[in-house]
Amino acid sequence: MTMNKILATSFLAMTAALSAPAWTTALAQETVTINGVEATRIVIPPAGSDLARTIKYGLRDAYYGATRDTRTWNEAKDLYFFYAERRFEPLWLDQQDGKVVFSDAAQKIIGVFDQARYQGFRTEDYITDALDIGAAQGDPAKMAALETAFSDAVNRYAHDAVAGRINPRDVSTSIDIRPRSIDQGALLVELAAADNPDEILMGLHPHHREFLALRKALRMHIDGDIEEIIQVPDGSLIKSGMTDERVPLLRQRLQIDPPTGEDALIYDETIEQAVLDFQESLGLSPDGVVGPATIAALNGVSGATPEDIVANMERWRWMPEDLGDFYVFVNIPEYRLEVHRGDTVSHATRVVVGQPKHRTPIFHDEIEHIVVNPYWNVPSSIARNELMPNVMANPGYLAARNYELVQGGRVVSASAIDWASVNPSNPPFRIRQRPGGGNALGNIKFLFPNNHSVYLHDTPSKSLFSRSYRAYSHGCVRVQNPMEFADALLANEPTLTASGLQSMVGGGSERWNNLQRHVPVYLSYFTLRANEDGTLRSFADVYGHHKRMVALLEE
Repeated sequence: MTMNKILATSFLAMTAALSAPAWTTALAQETVTINGVEATRIVIPPAGSDLARTIKYGLRDAYYGATRDTRTWNEAKDLYFFYAERRFEPLWLDQQDGKVVFSDAAQKIIGVFDQARYQGFRTEDYITDALDIGAAQGDPAKMAALETAFSDAVNRYAHDAVAGRINPRDVSTSIDIRPRSIDQGALLVELAAADNPDEILMGLHPHHREFLALRKALRMHIDGDIEEIIQVPDGSLIKSGMTDERVPLLRQRLQIDPPTGEDALIYDETIEQAVLDFQESLGLSPDGVVGPATIAALNGVSGATPEDIVANMERWRWMPEDLGDFYVFVNIPEYRLEVHRGDTVSHATRVVVGQPKHRTPIFHDEIEHIVVNPYWNVPSSIARNELMPNVMANPGYLAARNYELVQGGRVVSASAIDWASVNPSNPPFRIRQRPGGGNALGNIKFLFPNNHSVYLHDTPSKSLFSRSYRAYSHGCVRVQNPMEFADALLANEPTLTASGLQSMVGGGSERWNNLQRHVPVYLSYFTLRANEDGTLRSFADVYGHHKRMVALLEE
């Protein structure tokens, strides 16, 4: 039987002039044609120097000594072939006065490792005992291990800079983000050949404005340039007239002279007004109540610990390096939606996000459709847990709330259903709510098709937007001013306008509108945000993602 492709492996002992430059590249794997059949030939060249020979033997022994098809074998094979392509000349080691020393490039990179704390990293994750050059002198196996350990450390730092130290899914399965990756082999070659490998490695960190502001704040913390301020602990709500042990701390934080006697613990009109002024200054709901959002804001940048800053820096590493020239940014802890044109926020509005038990997922996508007068196709979990108990007790419950049943692709009357035979946990129909007044999605929804079945939409429950805590939905994001948002969103659309959408409202007919230019949308989770001047604002950890991240980063 003829095979279209044969993988032929041949290890050839190549002879080469010792005078050939040490950096001459030799292909460790190359595609050849033998008798018309494509094959892969593996060529292992001779080492060009004593040090290269030492590295070759160490890598060869690690490769041949490993169990085939294991992770150890694959990693050893990759390193063996990688170094074979450069005739086993080291990337990071030189010979000087009969001793092996770190190359100039390696010493510059070690300087980057030494400063890792300013990037939210730990120096000991990169400078390990495996990089002890003194202990490796005169031992071929240790010398090869040192060379490859340095490459491993560089790759790890590069990965951490680009993608972060934590897998997003380890924080929560509701975080559906795939961080960026890099070609580590190409990076190693670039770093070793460059005059400025330290600058190249540092250039891998995010360049987002807010990341840079967080990094600056971290440096100030580490260098002791931030004056620590009064911390107000979390706790129950503090309202006018209440007594609370945190009131003296609030007075200190807001620089209010304390009263005398037992009144020191009373949340009186003076401190309530100061809290109102503070809330208004930050765009919080000015209700005078001290809750999680206000406490987080009071603690602010100086109250944010280095661990808080590092965790938020980590989340920026999960973001695309280029967010786009025009995009929508939703920050869940902030309960805020922004439309960005470059570095400018062209529109911002309040949002309601998912409850902690129905978390809004964290992911990136593109807005493709706008639907006016939308049907609400009730998710099966909501239908099963919230609607069916009421429907089973009173089938008229559906019609009274403008719901209808869909079975086999057509609408069926509730009176035609044999309710006695219906299993409420698995009904033979689905439930949807007709367009119109009281529809859970309001007059308009903004779709970015995804596996989570979440989207942005209007809502008839407007009162929730006046609250500081706004995690009340089943996972979708409710927008306070949807038509104003639509106007900002459609800025680049050639024909579709917000006024055109508004004219479609009513009439009971669902109207789909496809965007000619899809708009990136980022559902994100940052407990620290940076203003244009670099000032940081703090927000409550509504889902506990931040607390989990801090713990993982400290492991």
